[in-house]
Amino acid sequence: MLGVSLRYHIRNEEIRRRTKVNDIAQRVAKLKWQWAGHIAGRTDGRWGFKVLEWQSCTGKRSFGRLPTRWTDDIKRVAGSRWK
Repeated sequence: MLGVSLRYHIRNEEIRRRTKVNDIAQRVAKLKWQWAGHIAGRTDGRWGFKVLEWQSCTGKRSFGRLPTRWTDDIKRVAGSRWK
């Protein structure tokens, strides 16, 4: 145990540094970019790339705050021509 409680106000980054545990959000983001690069390099027309470019038949998303698509993050960082 680390011997810390909430009243010590220690940041998560410090706890991760002490325990040598990786941040899961960073790991997921890294794997997403690796997979995107893998899929973007394909030219044989398999379903992985088609899934990334798929649009629903109505072309609309639901009301309220729009759910983020998987490719929205990639396009935001890398631009619309990331392929």
